[in-house]
Amino acid sequence: QVHLVESGGGWVHSGGSLRLSCEASGFTRDSYEIGWFRRAPEKEREGVSSLSTVDSRTFYRSSVEGRFTITRDAVKNIVYLQMNDLKPEDTATYYCAARYTSNPGVFNPGWYDYWGQGTQVTVSS
Repeated sequence: QVHLVESGGGWVHSGGSLRLSCEASGFTRDSYEIGWFRRAPEKEREGVSSLSTVDSRTFYRSSVEGRFTITRDAVKNIVYLQMNDLKPEDTATYYCAARYTSNPGVFNPGWYDYWGQGTQVTVSS
């Protein structure tokens, strides 16, 4: 059973930084994609970034490109989302999600089968 546990959320001023962590376990195959999603109040859940375990390719939504960086510690199987230059519009609950695939780069939350419990990120202006 795949298990995902997020941590690292918090409160920062605009322009600040946070690093989210997703501890992943229980995978039975080597090819999967781990994504970070977020959901702001009264908005749809949206994909933020993802990483493929097949070739380490990374993907970002345009509004965070250049500010957020996704990386993975393959030994511990922890996926990090380093978030710099945070803006109030980044305020949301952030979720780690995973799916088995050899074709990464999908930000549709409906395609992901496994989800963490979420961690809150609040950015004040």
